[in-house]
Amino acid sequence: MEPEEHVKHPALPADRPADRPFDPPAALARLRERSPLSRMTYPDGHVGWLATGHALVREVLADPRFSARSDRYHQPFPGVPNAVRPAPPGMFGSMDEPGHGRYRRLLTGQFTVRRMRALTGHVEEVTAGLLDAMEQGGAPADVVRDLAVPLSSQVICELLGVPYADRERFQGPALRLFRMSDAPQERAAAFAAVHGFVSELVAAKRTAPTDDLLGGLVATDLTDEELVNIGFSLLGAGLDTTANMIALGAFALLEHPVQLAELRGDPGLAAPAVEELLRYLSVIPATVRAATEDVVLAGETVKAGESVTVSIPAANRDPARFADPDVLDLLRSTAGHVAFGHGVHQCLGQQLARVELQVAVPALLSRFPGLRLAVASEAVRMRTDMIIYGVHELPIEW
Repeated sequence: MEPEEHVKHPALPADRPADRPFDPPAALARLRERSPLSRMTYPDGHVGWLATGHALVREVLADPRFSARSDRYHQPFPGVPNAVRPAPPGMFGSMDEPGHGRYRRLLTGQFTVRRMRALTGHVEEVTAGLLDAMEQGGAPADVVRDLAVPLSSQVICELLGVPYADRERFQGPALRLFRMSDAPQERAAAFAAVHGFVSELVAAKRTAPTDDLLGGLVATDLTDEELVNIGFSLLGAGLDTTANMIALGAFALLEHPVQLAELRGDPGLAAPAVEELLRYLSVIPATVRAATEDVVLAGETVKAGESVTVSIPAANRDPARFADPDVLDLLRSTAGHVAFGHGVHQCLGQQLARVELQVAVPALLSRFPGLRLAVASEAVRMRTDMIIYGVHELPIEW
């Protein structure tokens, strides 16, 4: 038998079916059918693992023996460099306990019911204003440019206490952080631009505290470095993922007219419809963990130091968990989907994302009863060059 180090294992599948833009790469399903855990070769040559089964993905994400520290795992995405040192203070998403828990508890206290209720009204107002402008401007319009990005941007600005007039200073660079085709120096420049902007913001709030999330954190014992890195993390996470879900969700519904009619006919369907869109589309392709000790998974021994990439789209399309998983069904039970992850690192802003999606998508459909694509569906440019999946533009008319 050929030695393990000389066996060529597949990389993380990335090629989506050209005629099925909402489906994950077909290779994921083939791998999952053989086993929920497969060997995988990472871009730097590391031989690790790929988890594709729903139950196994949840198991890995909930197991503290798998580290979320970015300096311990290998990157599965081509062009994205491996971290060479631990995450700096405040970058809680790339930390293990107890550091992660400390930051998480502070942030959870800022996502109060009062603040979420206030933001719900703000989301409704902003959405209505953007749709007014879209209607006045006339068709064709672009869901990404005219609704999804400005809504996500204004809401995250409201949450963090960022002056919306300053959005151009961070919006473009923040979106470039997720572009795999950019050269390392371009990605570094984008990082520096966003980081510098948040640094100025924190300094201003130190001088004049405000009633917002960052303003509330200024009153804690967090250092400026911690505050800047927390703000950076939330700004990036709150902008791109939700914007892509709004636009891609609208595209999916336009391509599934029966489901679109269901949502239009029943406003109470907004919440379950959003959960199904999250499951069905799964715009985040994967997350990674590193084994801190030998762990037996699915009958295989994952050795200490090996990376395990968990495929979010494969888990959310696992027929062992969801019947007819490749069918968009707004009436199905989506309990247990992993679009927001699972375990202690589950997405902190998931409730805010849900609010935006539950408001924006139905409002778009309601405002324009004759809504349709302004181009052929195959002409819609998909974000195959980005880590977060979606559409670059979604031209519509009515």
